[in-house]
This record gives sequence, C-alpha cells and structure tokens, in this order.
Amino acid sequence: MIREHKDAVPSPSPPGPVPALESSIHNLTLEELLRLASNPALTEDLALSVLNRGDLPADVLEQFAKNATFLKLRKAKIALVAHPHTPRHVSVPLIRQFYTFDLMKVALTPSVPADVKVAADDVLVSRLKAVTLGERLALARRGSGRVAGALLLDGEAPVMRMALENGRLTEAFVIQAVLRPEANVVLVQAVAQHKKWSYRREIRVALLRTEHLSLARALQFSRDLPLPFLREVLHSSRMPPRIKEQLLRESAR
Repeated sequence: MIREHKDAVPSPSPPGPVPALESSIHNLTLEELLRLASNPALTEDLALSVLNRGDLPADVLEQFAKNATFLKLRKAKIALVAHPHTPRHVSVPLIRQFYTFDLMKVALTPSVPADVKVAADDVLVSRLKAVTLGERLALARRGSGRVAGALLLDGEAPVMRMALENGRLTEAFVIQAVLRPEANVVLVQAVAQHKKWSYRREIRVALLRTEHLSLARALQFSRDLPLPFLREVLHSSRMPPRIKEQLLRESAR
C-alpha cells in the first residue's frame, strides 16, 4: 500500500456538481428571476421552489404566465394563482383552466386572496351541473361554504344532505338556499329538522317565508316570535293562507 507523504500536494479533484439552484432561490436578483421565469426548459420543481418565495414581484409572476412551458405545469399554475402577489388579471384567467378539485383547493387555501377564492368558487359553481354525482358528493362534503350552499339546491337528496353537514357552510348560505324559488320540499324539510340549522332563529324565520314548511314545524317556529314580527314575516311568506291564519290565531293566544 502506497502511503502519501504528509506534505505532498494533493492532486486536483474533479469539479463537483454546481450547487442546486433551488438552494439559492432567495439570493437571485430580479433579472435572474425574470430569466428563470421565461426559461423554456423550466421544470415544475424549480418553478415551485421560486413560487415559494413570498416576496416575488408582480413582474416575475406575470412572466411565469407568459411562459408556454410553465402553462403546462399543473401544480405550478396552482401555486402561481395562490401566490399573494399575483395580479388578478393573471390569476383569474388561469382559474378558468383548472379542474374541479384544483378549483376547490384554490378556494380553500388560506394564503389565496379573498377575491380570487370567490372567483374560483364562482367557476366551480357554474360547472356543478356538468360534474358527476361522485364529484358533487365530494364537493358537498369538502368544498367551501359557497359551494356547499349551491349544492343545497342539487337535485340529488344525498348531495343536499351532505352539504348540510359541511363544516364550512354558514347560516347565510342556508338562508339564501331555502329562499330561492327552486328550493324544494325536500330541502325545506331537511333544514327544518336538522339538528343544527333548525335551532337558528334567522333560519326559522326564513323557513316561515317558504311554501313547503309543514304546519307542525310552522307552529313550533312561530311560538317564539312576537306577534307584530310574525305578521311581518307572514306578509311576505309563500305559505298557504289557511296556515298563515292559523299561525296568527295561535300566536294571538
């Protein structure tokens, strides 16, 4: 075995790999970021690494959206829309290209600006009639409150019942749904008997304005309302006149 002398000059080692660009993303200048964003050989991993920078200027984000290669990268496009500095004229058109569950992901991502979330929800709601029953069930269970509210009017009772259990559904969306002209007896009765929603005063008032509430539930919900307020509610109610009269008689007692 040959032993090197301790003072021997070591032979030059072969050049090592260039440090990964991802590791120095935060040190890139604006010019370097712009070149990277426009690179036709851009990879998804690299694009995602850059988009993790919360301080990216709008110019760089716009350049990503002009890169034909980038526009083929699904996860990177979602990250671009979710970036807090992405201009709306970039993010909103991109949203229209997303698949159903990508739209749901955007709408539920905390860092996404509120108006972009609304835009994602609007696109998703506009597509509900075209998606499968299985997708609607998944959206009813996991989607935003706005989407769950729209699915309360779904023609399939299991979808509607799943939407009622959605933890993001709010009282306002329930009220909007039951007051819509297309709200059917199945929805009204389901809300009127629900273990959570049937105890909300404003929802009870909304149900009293519908045409599908049963007499028993109408009597129950009207008992806690002052007579002048009940008269006001029933004035705009679609319930049959005989039921309105009975409610007023019972309340007057």
